[in-house]
Amino acid sequence: MAEKDYYSILGISKDASQDDIKHAYRKMSKKYHPDINKAPGAEQKFKEINEAYEVLSDENKRRNYDQFGSADGPAGGGFGGGAGGFGGGAGGFSGFGGGGFDDIFSQFFGGGGGRAQRDPNAPQKGRDLQYQMTVNFEDAVSGKTTTIRYGRETQCDKCHGTGAKEGTQPQTCHQCNGSGYVTSVQNTPLGRMQTQHPCPTCGGTGKEIKEKCTKCGGSGHTNESHEVEVKIPAGIDDGQQMRLQGQGEAGKNGGPYGDLFIVFRVKPSKDFQRHGADLSYNQNISFTQATLGSTIKVKTVYGNVEMKVPAGTQSGTTFRLRGKGMPRLNSSSKGDELVTVNIVTPKGLNKQQKQALKAFAELSGEKDYKDGGFFDKLKDAMNGKK
Repeated sequence: MAEKDYYSILGISKDASQDDIKHAYRKMSKKYHPDINKAPGAEQKFKEINEAYEVLSDENKRRNYDQFGSADGPAGGGFGGGAGGFGGGAGGFSGFGGGGFDDIFSQFFGGGGGRAQRDPNAPQKGRDLQYQMTVNFEDAVSGKTTTIRYGRETQCDKCHGTGAKEGTQPQTCHQCNGSGYVTSVQNTPLGRMQTQHPCPTCGGTGKEIKEKCTKCGGSGHTNESHEVEVKIPAGIDDGQQMRLQGQGEAGKNGGPYGDLFIVFRVKPSKDFQRHGADLSYNQNISFTQATLGSTIKVKTVYGNVEMKVPAGTQSGTTFRLRGKGMPRLNSSSKGDELVTVNIVTPKGLNKQQKQALKAFAELSGEKDYKDGGFFDKLKDAMNGKK
């Protein structure tokens, strides 16, 4: 079984997230790196930090370690008599202390021979929070700074998080001596079985508060309505997140505040369809504009721009306006706008317009202007039909 408490080595709690583990590892490895820290024992500490991170950063190894005290699993290599078995070799059950089945049971049921319990008085990071923010499409284009308000637990400003009345301090629990756990011994047909459970006097905190703070009632925390400024980045998309460090709930025993994760919900645009950083837009043009060619004004998220429509353009043709799409996050570049032109069929033609079209039809070799004739073919052409 493992003799080292990897959680204590990294200074984190057992329920720490992978982000917490990475953050603690970077902080501790930098502090004890042999090239930086020349103090005696720093190199050995650095090795322990790397060993702890190797186990806790791997979900399978961490699961084995939490359950069996070893990253390799329940027996650390098998039940044979050689190395890794019951015979006392490296990675085996030698950590039981040779006490028989009662000690084996104590390992699996929380007894005193396994990995040391987490120090209840060690600093613990506060809980992370999540906030869902709805953003207008226009603000997603340009970015915006706004202030949000939400409820969270904060450190009590009267007792400064101790939970004790002003002028007093929490005392070490007399029942568990500050460990936060008590051990009970039970006789079974297989021998004596030891189990550990949270101390009933201090509730697992390792401390007793004789006189509780009148504001927080001994919890060390109070609820508050908290404000924080949020800078919405230009180009933010629906479902993306932002992490605001230290804006979550208060930690315990002097631990840092948790983080706030903002999940963005971007409202759709009434004019544009979004495809990542690209935008699509439908633009109506007339039959003459498509036939003879023209320069038209097209709407973009940055204002109207001019776009050339070549002569003979067919309905449904798509043009690309480069750099007129959404800003890309963490980049100075932008996506494109894809403009699809649709030819509008003219309605309510007057006498002169009809005569002009008939003349055009005659020059084109068309003589049938009734149903199924020139006008229907013209309409089909403008709708992209053959």
